[in-house]
Amino acid sequence: MNDYHDTWLVIPAYNEGQVIADVVEAARQTFPNIVVVDDGSTDDTAKHVGRTGAHLVRHPVNLGQGAALQTGLKYALEQPDARYFATFDADGQHQTQDVEKMVELLRTGEVDVVLGSRFIEQNGQVPWIKRVVLRTAAAVSPTARKLKLTDAHNGLRVLNREAAGRLRITMNGMAHASEIVGFLAGSELKVAELPVDILYTDYSRAKGQSLINGVNILFDISLRERGRR
Repeated sequence: MNDYHDTWLVIPAYNEGQVIADVVEAARQTFPNIVVVDDGSTDDTAKHVGRTGAHLVRHPVNLGQGAALQTGLKYALEQPDARYFATFDADGQHQTQDVEKMVELLRTGEVDVVLGSRFIEQNGQVPWIKRVVLRTAAAVSPTARKLKLTDAHNGLRVLNREAAGRLRITMNGMAHASEIVGFLAGSELKVAELPVDILYTDYSRAKGQSLINGVNILFDISLRERGRR
């Protein structure tokens, strides 16, 4: 079994008390270094994180997933021997075996960032509405096309230290995903995609993005791309 003491999982969490302990405890079987950013939860998320052995950082108010990721990355970058940084969802959708594959690709030194994709290999679990929105997002975004991405809004990403140190997420909400893609497209960092399996449980479906949120993401991409012209 590979040693992943040089890898940090960054988990943004908002009102995930039902599942967060199970998600973290399962992930820590492979990845001992995890920081959970409790983004102003109003439930008992922090209490459940506290019994897992993971590091806990708390926002006093809800700032959004983008802000939570930036806080978590900053915390992880300050830790000694941290070389690889994975963004990992709190609702149980992401699989640690996918993170392992992504980290191993980074270890080769051939790329700086590995992004997960639900569409390199057909994943029948992706709900059709989400599939349409995500496919459209990748198709309409010039930055996603520049990187030849098939899945521009996958929350599972792994970055090496250089990439993580240069990333500055300023969009606090869900639109941070398009901001990250824009940053990568404008840099000389080497980016690759790997196929990942997303587990859509009843819980994660209920917590996931609605069609309206998907449309808002597309609108945000449109505004950002227009602002570059």
